[in-house]
Amino acid sequence: MIAPDLDTAIARLTDMVNAARTIVPFTGAGISTECGIPDFRSPGGLWTKNKPILFEEFLASQEARNESWRRRFAMEEHFSMARPGRGHLALASLYRSGKVPAVVTQNIDNLHQASGIAPEDVVELHGNTTFAHCLDCNRRYELSWVRQRMEAANGCAPDCPACGGFIKTATVSFGQAMPDAAMQRAQDLSQACDLFLAIGSSLVVWPAAGFPLMAKRHGARLVIVNREPTDFDDIADLVVRQDIGTVFEPLIVH
Repeated sequence: MIAPDLDTAIARLTDMVNAARTIVPFTGAGISTECGIPDFRSPGGLWTKNKPILFEEFLASQEARNESWRRRFAMEEHFSMARPGRGHLALASLYRSGKVPAVVTQNIDNLHQASGIAPEDVVELHGNTTFAHCLDCNRRYELSWVRQRMEAANGCAPDCPACGGFIKTATVSFGQAMPDAAMQRAQDLSQACDLFLAIGSSLVVWPAAGFPLMAKRHGARLVIVNREPTDFDDIADLVVRQDIGTVFEPLIVH
């Protein structure tokens, strides 16, 4: 059912959270927009202005690797200045209470970790943009190192000094395989919870979008908090089309 107003939404969400034993939050870009992280997919988002660079293009072309890194550093102000919002802080409170074993996220901004959730309990389906790694040997590189190398090489993206492999942000690009371990853990969490919170996700990117449906089929109650309608609204126990931070703020425990 769709909550008719903000007060009803908060009251019903709070009741469902209090009644739940195991809660799995699943977060998308909407939870981070109040933190200054742009929504890539919505009208006016970055993907409407710049066509995403496919993984195969990144592998095939030095120019594509240079452009990929140029775009990443152009976004650095957004990512480096961002701090967890009210939604992140509410989920961190539920995590500390023991009701949330882990958060499953489509986001790459590291804000769940910054909110106080242990990194090993943030299941990142699309990776993390705050550091880089070699695609061959998996050696980690900090973004500052990549930037220094590019500036010294007139904008040319560096290769791995250890093995010669390509260095890429630790994110999952279009056409790149989803991380097996994260996908398996997300599946296990979805099947074991009794309350699944889909927050700020359009629920159109598969296979990640299948987790709310999986949770529902295994007996969980499903809450969808998103500004726009989703394909799963009809099966949700509660649909909230209100501001995420405002809806979740009452759940923050300081």
